[in-house]
Amino acid sequence: MNDALIHHPVMLQEVVEALRIRPSGVYLDATFGRGGHALAILERLDEHGRLIAIDRDPQAVQTAKAHLGADRRFTIQQGSFAMLEFIAEAAGVAGKVDGVLFDLGVSSPQLDDPARGFSFLRDGPLDMRMDPARGESVAAWLAQAKEADIAQVLKTYGEERYAKRIARAIVQARAETPITTTARLAAIVTAANPAWERDKHPATRAFQALRIFINAELDELDAALPQAVRVLAPGGRLAVISFHSLEDRIVKRFMRREARGEITPRHMPLRPDAVQPALRLAGKARFPSGAELTRNPRARSAVLRVAERL
Repeated sequence: MNDALIHHPVMLQEVVEALRIRPSGVYLDATFGRGGHALAILERLDEHGRLIAIDRDPQAVQTAKAHLGADRRFTIQQGSFAMLEFIAEAAGVAGKVDGVLFDLGVSSPQLDDPARGFSFLRDGPLDMRMDPARGESVAAWLAQAKEADIAQVLKTYGEERYAKRIARAIVQARAETPITTTARLAAIVTAANPAWERDKHPATRAFQALRIFINAELDELDAALPQAVRVLAPGGRLAVISFHSLEDRIVKRFMRREARGEITPRHMPLRPDAVQPALRLAGKARFPSGAELTRNPRARSAVLRVAERL
């Protein structure tokens, strides 16, 4: 397989085990990326199996079609994973899917391409959009956003302690010259951050916050998780890899809530069988092995959670 397709998929063995892949099953990869997980799923499917993939990034879709387009078991749709249920219904597999995978966050090829503007380590246009053809870039938003709004984004999506101070520095800097590159934004944030964390670039939280905000990542996740449950067949598995606490908190709370069943007021008498949980938690949270972290340090913050449709 061409190197353009393989990029050290995180927790590959754990994901394969979690999905319990049936050779003739139907699977949905909601975040194709560069196809590492998808390829592993396809290798375990027979001629009757099916894999449907989704990705917002047109480059990811182009890569998928170039390398897997001839495989009749595989299809890919460009779009948000918040379209998951619509895509499953259009494919005629809603309620019949044996496994859904979310590998959240930004992929290594996106980080490594300076033109995409995701990384503070590589200078490039300050963009950060998963789909560069939709919405506004980070540079465009920062050019007109109020200082209070910038601070709120940094605090909410980056859990940045010095959000107000950094927002003030951004507004002051843009008054002199528009902030259009990743290197300039990283320098502004670094200079404004009075307390650097050990082994973490001082712009890490700010870049994370702006990326999550500009792509509405948490809103998309909130919308997609209930859809994933609805498209699963009984016994189907939902597997989600998160990379920071905000994502993982959403996933953990969702899975626990769906495993507990509908919450009703205490004063309303109901038979125990009237409360129908949709999911069963499949073990505890899983983390990358030491060997994987040695091979791929970017996996260090990954958390895999798995649940099964009842």
